Amino acid sequence: MANLLFPLLLVVLLVPMFLGVRRQKREAQKVADMQEGVKVGDSVTTTSGLYGTVVDLDDETVDLEIAEDVVTTWLRAAIRDVRPTSDGSADSADSDDAETAGAEAGEVAEVAADTEAAATPAANGSSGTNGSALVEESVEDTAARLRKD
Repeated sequence: MANLLFPLLLVVLLVPMFLGVRRQKREAQKVADMQEGVKVGDSVTTTSGLYGTVVDLDDETVDLEIAEDVVTTWLRAAIRDVRPTSDGSADSADSDDAETAGAEAGEVAEVAADTEAAATPAANGSSGTNGSALVEESVEDTAARLRKD
């Protein structure tokens, strides 16, 4: 019985360790592929949290523009991720997102119209069903009110 317990214990301990190492290797390969796939014009984030745009590439280094006319050189290994660009180049997935956003904007407009309709009695001096008045306030009105307080 004791002769079978030791090999079984080894298997129970080594299998999860082996699977963990495989997962780490897969993740490391995915990061390496992302770092090798960086191209000029990509917006990236470095491991230190710096946002920049790739302006030049080398085998081991990447030149990032972090502000207008400010270019710094980083190792490729310092790139944590490639951020999506917001420059108007839209693929089919982006256009689907835009259509969804347009539909959501229409729903928001309907809700805003309903809110405005509900706020109209409050603007006339009457109160809502629960006694509280719904009043929409402009940015200028809010700023003026805060200055008075």
